[in-house]
Formats: sequence, C-alpha cells, structure tokens
Amino acid sequence: MQWSLILIPLMGQLCFIKCYMYEYKYIKRKMNWTEAQKYCRENHSDLATVTNMTDVKRLNQTAKQRLSWQRPAWIGLKKHTNRERTWHWSLPRLSVSKTKTHWRWGEPNNDNNDGSDLCVLLMKNLTWIDDPCNKEQHFICYNESNVSQKFHLIENPLNWTNAQRYCRENHTDLISGLQQLNQLNQSWNEDMKKKLEEVSYVFIGLFSDVWAWSDESSFSLRNWDPQSDRGNGQHECAVLTDNGMWNTHDCSEQIPFICYEDHVILINESRTWEEALYYCRHHHHDLVTITNLDEQRWVQEKTKKATTPYVWTGLRYTCTLGFWFWVSDEVVRYKNWASPGTVNECDMSGAMETGGEHKWVKKHDEEKFNFFCSK
Repeated sequence: MQWSLILIPLMGQLCFIKCYMYEYKYIKRKMNWTEAQKYCRENHSDLATVTNMTDVKRLNQTAKQRLSWQRPAWIGLKKHTNRERTWHWSLPRLSVSKTKTHWRWGEPNNDNNDGSDLCVLLMKNLTWIDDPCNKEQHFICYNESNVSQKFHLIENPLNWTNAQRYCRENHTDLISGLQQLNQLNQSWNEDMKKKLEEVSYVFIGLFSDVWAWSDESSFSLRNWDPQSDRGNGQHECAVLTDNGMWNTHDCSEQIPFICYEDHVILINESRTWEEALYYCRHHHHDLVTITNLDEQRWVQEKTKKATTPYVWTGLRYTCTLGFWFWVSDEVVRYKNWASPGTVNECDMSGAMETGGEHKWVKKHDEEKFNFFCSK
C-alpha cells in the first residue's frame, strides 16, 4: 500500500542544538584501560571512538564540561602487537582499496625491518613507497573549500605527524584517496610538477598502524600529539591529554576515561519496511536518518554484523507528492544512491547495501531485511 506523508506520522525530534548519532560521557572514576572498557560496555556502548575532526572537538568539550575534569583520560584506541598492519587515509571519510593502489614494485617492504615504515611517500612518477614517519619530508595538503587550488606542495620539511597537523590547521588534511591523487596529476601546472620532480619524495595521507578501536570499528582518524612516540614505544593504550591531542600511556594506570553512547542500533531481524518502522517506533525512536557523510560512515560501519544483503533505513518514496523523504521529517539533502537516475516507483523505500560501497538502493516495501533504529 502506498502511503502519503500524512499516513506516516512524523516522529523526528526537533533539536535546538546539534543532534548526533552518538554522544560522549566523561567518567571521573579512575580505572585501568581494561576496567574502563568493561565499565563503558556495561553502562554505555564502549570506550570513546573518534571518527572525524568534529569528534575531536566534541571529545575535548565533553571533558571540559566537568568542573573537576582531569587528564589524561582513556579513549578506546589500543595497540595490538599481533595485529596485521592496516592501511588508512588521513582524511577520515575515505577507505583504502585493497585492489586499486599505486605501490612501486616491491612495496610496501618496511626496509627498516622494525615496523617503523608506517607512512607513505609519493614519488615523482606518482608511485608510492613506505618510509619512517619520523623523517622530515616535503608534503602535499588538500583544501576542500578552495575550488581553484585544491592542492598545496609544502616545501618546509616536517615529520608525518607534524605535516598532518599543519594540513589540518591550514587546509583540510594531507592529500588522501585515489580520486584526489588523480585530480592532482590532472590539475597541477608545469611549475608545480617541476617542483615535485626537484624534491623527489613527498608525504601523502596514507599510513599504517597496529592500533584498533575498542568497538572494532575501522575508523582511521588519529590525532597523535607531535611529541608522542605515535605508538612505537612500550605503552599500548591511548589517552586524551591536556592539549586535546592523544598520547600513549601505561595501560595499567588508574585514570579517568571517556565512554560513548550509541544512538543507532542494528536489528538483526528480517522484516518488511513497514514492520521495521513500527518496531523502531515501539522499541526505540524511529528508523534511522542519515544527513551527511560522517553519519553515513557511522551507520555503514554497523552493516558488518548484518545478516541480509541490504538494511532498511528511514527513507520513503511518496507517489502522491513524487519525492523521497525521511520519516524523521528531515529533508533529503545528502544523497548516496547507487543509481540516482533510476525511475521512482510506488511502494518503494530506501535500504543500504551491506557490502561494497554501502550505497543506498530502492527496494520494494514487502522485501524483508535487517534494519537500523535510532535511539
């Protein structure tokens, strides 16, 4: 049955401050990292996970809101020495393709043989080599807001962590992702190409480490203090420090910590879209709404545990008015459709792919999938 907007009562809450899919909780009690992890999992969702630079600011604000806040404070990042190295882009929204890379033949090879070659240099022929992060090199920043000049070659050599910090403070981030690297190759003028040939190597935003979040998410953001050992020392747990950045710390130390409370839940039951809608409204709040790329990444991370090829969201198409809408009353501004040009039909709702690029697809209401509820 095709519903109109009138037939679906709108359940979205009005937020006079920014609403988030998760919130941070500063816990004043002092525990070691393992005890803090257990406490967060039992009383909230987990130790704090940080997905983007907005979260970095929110994490600091959460701590400062407490009148007697103390630092350092545990977050959910921990070093796993027996873990296989995972490659990440500095720009948090991007994932690393396992099949499409630009490694020079024989790379990555960790020439130092001690695990310190965790950062990547772009050569003048645009191939990649791994190199120690503590070496000082030229680097390329990416500027998201500058249409005319997106890429900036910084000729003041810095180590990788300081280069990342410089780019985040003065531009957007270190150049990240194959799309940006391809744009760099196409857009750079002859003068800039000559400069790149002269310096031979430049840092890009590709790095590898053995650090992992407590909730097993794959988010790549790292906000290490430039003075830290970036995890190459003996300490294997991460803390938020007085300057708002991260450092390593003895995991057995008794200190405060920060948990996060998740407002999105994956329901591993197969239901029609209408059944999913009423389940969420009866047991939680509503089917989930996604309004930007960061929220998309937070939701798609949860599809790892889905048991169906698609997962229902709160997207719905109305034949009566001829447009898509969120049942939470949010306007559909951010879009992530797999096939934007597909003809819209009645009795269709929006689901997210559980694999691939996690695009949105238009599925018939009577199909049965897992679904996301907002809490």
